[in-house]
Amino acid sequence: MTALTLLDADGRTRAVALAPAPAFAKPRHPLRSRVAYAAAHVVPKAHADNTPGRPAELDWDATLAFRHHVWSWGLGVADAMDTAQRNMGLDAAATRELITRSAAEAASVGGRVVVGVNTDHVDDEQISLEQVVDAYTEQLHHAEDAGAGVVLMASRHLARAARSADDYRRVYREVLQAAGAPVVLHWLGTAFDPALEGYFGSTDVDAAAATLLQVIEANRDTVQGVKMSLLDADAEVSVRRRLPATAHMFTGDDFHYVGLVEGDDEGHSDALLGAFAALAPNASAAIQALDRDDVDGYRAILGPTEELSRQVFAAPTYYYKTGVAFLSWLNGHQSAFQMVGGLHAARSLPHLSRIVELANASGALERPELAAARWQELLTINGVDTTDAAPAASAPADAEPAAEAVPA
Repeated sequence: MTALTLLDADGRTRAVALAPAPAFAKPRHPLRSRVAYAAAHVVPKAHADNTPGRPAELDWDATLAFRHHVWSWGLGVADAMDTAQRNMGLDAAATRELITRSAAEAASVGGRVVVGVNTDHVDDEQISLEQVVDAYTEQLHHAEDAGAGVVLMASRHLARAARSADDYRRVYREVLQAAGAPVVLHWLGTAFDPALEGYFGSTDVDAAAATLLQVIEANRDTVQGVKMSLLDADAEVSVRRRLPATAHMFTGDDFHYVGLVEGDDEGHSDALLGAFAALAPNASAAIQALDRDDVDGYRAILGPTEELSRQVFAAPTYYYKTGVAFLSWLNGHQSAFQMVGGLHAARSLPHLSRIVELANASGALERPELAAARWQELLTINGVDTTDAAPAASAPADAEPAAEAVPA
């Protein structure tokens, strides 16, 4: 069995056995029991000036092929979100083109796509509430004209301009009045973006949640749900239980999604997750299991991936995009481990090594031999001597094989 070399934080290397590719099958029918979107990343041209502050030059073939990969597993794509490096390297022009291209590709295959709408094309840091509404509305119309569903993202401009919960209620009311179809709201926590502290008018989660729920209740016809990304499962469940029947909870909790998506006697969360961009086959196979009422199968498939996701989203959490792109490269979805804005350098080699180890253990390496070879090359070009790596331990005789998913 091929060995997989790992690099620990103290610089020592060791080897573990390379696990086989999981035997997951693509669904033959649409997934039924849960709505799931993978928040997809973008792939830059490898020869572009992928350095901080430079305009994004995307490899459109690889970027869009990755979205087709997600759709092929029955998941929807959430595009132009923070996973696509919104506010961290993806400039306004590239964002608009991404939305247009992704919506067109989705239409060509009948794939589901929602896209982020924000105010980030405005260069001024401080603008008035009226200008926030205008900026949101401009992006909203572009997304709708492209044929995409809308996720109304949290706005840094609104966070700076608002002085009270009433300001949030006013801005969302006016923007939602301009929407041509129901949208998903987005509550993004400070772990993902420190500039959003006090969003919805308070640093107290319960008080902010009350404002969010008031916005949803007052705009039932134009809000189809909310994506919560606070990494606080209890807060999400609390809001979920108080949502009107017209609104879905889309979990954005990359630490606790297994239990939140499974749910309880009072309901469940659907999913809109950056983690699912790295785990599309696993997520699909797990939901296929739920479609068969096989809860144990769901847990066996998706449960082991949560530790991997916690590593990808480890503090500082806003650098999680590096792990998503790294796994995309390992799995053969892009030719180079490159990111716009130079963000491929945002994580250390030992951090990436732990991602490799957990991906191997949880069935997230789609092409294990390729992943092992690429990781070995990355270690080598960084001067890591792997000749003395401790030998791989043999798998225990009673080890269970990777969970299989039969077509839904």
